[in-house]
Amino acid sequence: MISQPATLDTLKLIKLLKREPAEHKGNAGKVVLIGGAPGMAGALILAGNACLHLGAGWTILEILDPSSARADANQPELMIRLAALDIQEVLIATQPDVIAIGPGLGNSELASCCLRSALSYPNVRLVIDADALNLISESAALLEQLQARNLQYPGLTVLTPHPGEAAKLLKSTTDKVQADRMNAIQQLVELTHSIVVLKGQNTLIASPQHSPAQCLAGNPGMGTGGMGDVLTGCIAAIASQGVRHQIDLWQATGIAVELHASAADSLVNQGVGPIGLTPSETILEMRTLLNKLL
Repeated sequence: MISQPATLDTLKLIKLLKREPAEHKGNAGKVVLIGGAPGMAGALILAGNACLHLGAGWTILEILDPSSARADANQPELMIRLAALDIQEVLIATQPDVIAIGPGLGNSELASCCLRSALSYPNVRLVIDADALNLISESAALLEQLQARNLQYPGLTVLTPHPGEAAKLLKSTTDKVQADRMNAIQQLVELTHSIVVLKGQNTLIASPQHSPAQCLAGNPGMGTGGMGDVLTGCIAAIASQGVRHQIDLWQATGIAVELHASAADSLVNQGVGPIGLTPSETILEMRTLLNKLL
């Protein structure tokens, strides 16, 4: 067992995202984000806003809440559609480069249908967060589908649990996960065969091909609802651009984790937070930092 993880050092890879003059939205990739059940639409909209502001070519929301499935006057660039049980056919027609599922997804039959469809979509980069992780923790069939996907398409799935979600996947407790985070993330990698981001202080990232690394940036102001949704959108955006800019999902995930935490630190250094620091402010600061690093 590794006693001390390496320090995550991926921001230098952002230079690979620099765009040539003739590039178009197709070079930046197409992302479909799935979630936003009734009462939780904001989670998916936050993830979508992060994805949009971090550079995805197309950001498409498949939202489960019928009352929220309309154009957003504040963010008209988001393509918002009502998710339905024919989601598999919709994904095939859309041909995304990245699928992200989980923010505000809920635990309905439609939510499970969406997750099964995302897991079965072939050879695409997949980000799984929040309620999608909870559904997997409660279903042996979904876990087996995740494992089978990663055996067929290694390195194309990332899970982003917070300690509570990690505990559910491991049939453990949050206290036990927090008491030995290194052991927890290694167990999660072994269980799921996925890239895993274990969020929290000194967020950890590991995969079947990579030893754990920790992000030393970040601050307690990030402990607020919506920050995880923003990270999901950020990973999706970097991963979608990475398809045509030589950045794999492991690297894209590392960039997103560091960028997210560094943006929060930058805001605190400017006197914004830590108390009251919002995910929406963090999105804009991430965009600023990304462009400075190009």
